[in-house]
Amino acid sequence: MGYATDYLCEANTTILGRKGSINNPQFITERFWNVDTAFGIFAKNGNDSKFIYYFIKSIDWSKKNTGTTLPSLTQQVVKSVELSVPPLAEQERIVERLDAAFAQIDELKSNAERQLAEARALFQSALTQAMQPKPGWQEKKFIDVFDEITDFVAAGSFADLRKNVVYNSEPDYAQLIRTTDLKNRFNNKSFVYVNEHAFKYLWRVNLNEECIILPNVGVNCGEVYYLHPSLLKHANNVLGPNAILVRSRKVNNRFLAYYLQGIDFQKEIKHITSSMAQPKYNKTNLKTRIVHYPSSNEQKALVAYLDSLSNHVKELEEISRKTAAECDALKQALLRQIFE
Repeated sequence: MGYATDYLCEANTTILGRKGSINNPQFITERFWNVDTAFGIFAKNGNDSKFIYYFIKSIDWSKKNTGTTLPSLTQQVVKSVELSVPPLAEQERIVERLDAAFAQIDELKSNAERQLAEARALFQSALTQAMQPKPGWQEKKFIDVFDEITDFVAAGSFADLRKNVVYNSEPDYAQLIRTTDLKNRFNNKSFVYVNEHAFKYLWRVNLNEECIILPNVGVNCGEVYYLHPSLLKHANNVLGPNAILVRSRKVNNRFLAYYLQGIDFQKEIKHITSSMAQPKYNKTNLKTRIVHYPSSNEQKALVAYLDSLSNHVKELEEISRKTAAECDALKQALLRQIFE
């Protein structure tokens, strides 16, 4: 957030969230002025500050949540937590042991993240090279390549949409597919559903065939998602707002999804995206963008090549996710072993 001319907390203070993120304490090694949504906790004389931090980190603060909608902690709750305090020399020995163990665990996590970053960079390099237009490739406007270019608001005015489309948190006739669902690969905890009337009203963005989804509002501008009905768990699905659905019956949609991720087309997207507070581009400007593509056989070959690389990246993403979860669990196990 920046710097202040004064400070509330000395260096080597633990900061603990009071509102919102209450279960992720941080050890701060410089003086700071904490905001009013966080507690600054430091050790009294005769105690090791890092020992206090590790103790705070060993607690599942979500079990002490006092909020209803937003996770919250009160000063009374924090102060009421009891701690068995060993002599300073024992505190220092425990800190030394935990520092060493956590450093090794962090190295394991970093290695997995580094391998994933390298794989992603390799894929992006291969994608850029593969999607670079070559002699013999056709050049056409976006509207001449895609047979369908539509979105959620094509169904009617905002007033009509509010009247005909009611969101439900419980499973209903159809699932409303949002950008957040695609971004999280449907691993998020909650989803949105609509009834049969809304599903029929939104027939233009029915996801019963393979298509490409292009988020066109906010920080997600430029993202590209290939979507096939087999990837969806619900029987009926429609696209939500803030994204454009495109579908081609002339060119391999899988190839086109890769092409749209390429550096050349991403430059086209940036060119038509507004630079206002909320980035946005529209269907009209999208239709005039240029698309290049090779013969049908070359499209299939490039898709097979990029699919192979993409699957490798996905495998590493899963390994990285599991490694991160296992590392966090191992840290908590070590903390419980000491403080319980």
